[in-house]
Amino acid sequence: MKKEHTIREDFTKGLLAQNPLFVALLGMCPALAVTTSVENGLAMGMAVVLVMVLSNMIISSMRNLIPKEVRIPCFIIVIAAFVTMVELLMKAYLPPEINESLGIFIPLIVVNCAILYRVEDFASKHGVFRSAVDGLGMGLGFTIALVMLSAIREVVGVGTIFGIKISESYEPASVMIMAPGAFLVLGLLLAYFNWRKLQRGEMI
Repeated sequence: MKKEHTIREDFTKGLLAQNPLFVALLGMCPALAVTTSVENGLAMGMAVVLVMVLSNMIISSMRNLIPKEVRIPCFIIVIAAFVTMVELLMKAYLPPEINESLGIFIPLIVVNCAILYRVEDFASKHGVFRSAVDGLGMGLGFTIALVMLSAIREVVGVGTIFGIKISESYEPASVMIMAPGAFLVLGLLLAYFNWRKLQRGEMI
């Protein structure tokens, strides 16, 4: 019973309590750059989920073989291998416009702090299954954050959701799909989550 509870915590902590973007403030560069549409946010989030889960599993299985002195370069090599695989899959199966929108930010997953943080802090210290669950929870938490951010920006800044126009009479605030809009929406979401933590009596 205790083991089931631990696995559940490994998964759920990344969704909200330790959300990589809203709590740990990791992976902010792609979050601000690609969240101009929900489709972009979902595509980036799913790429991060795959890389995080697979990297966690491999690094966890090799944790006793990697010398501590070279662990970070080894972690980056493993992450880079999976990023390359995911990038090739996305180019093969996703619409060209999504790949073009994501651009350089897919290869940059290699140095995404959220992934490197999880493999260093969790996968290098725990078993393969728990590491996979941790990566899945953290990746989905990051995806949820991207979708929330991109949904607000797309609706307010373009007047669409998943490319579908929400109203003929709505006049979009185009600043929301620019850099200032990204910082504004992210700041408001961070303020909301911090307020929720205060309401629950948790420390920020």
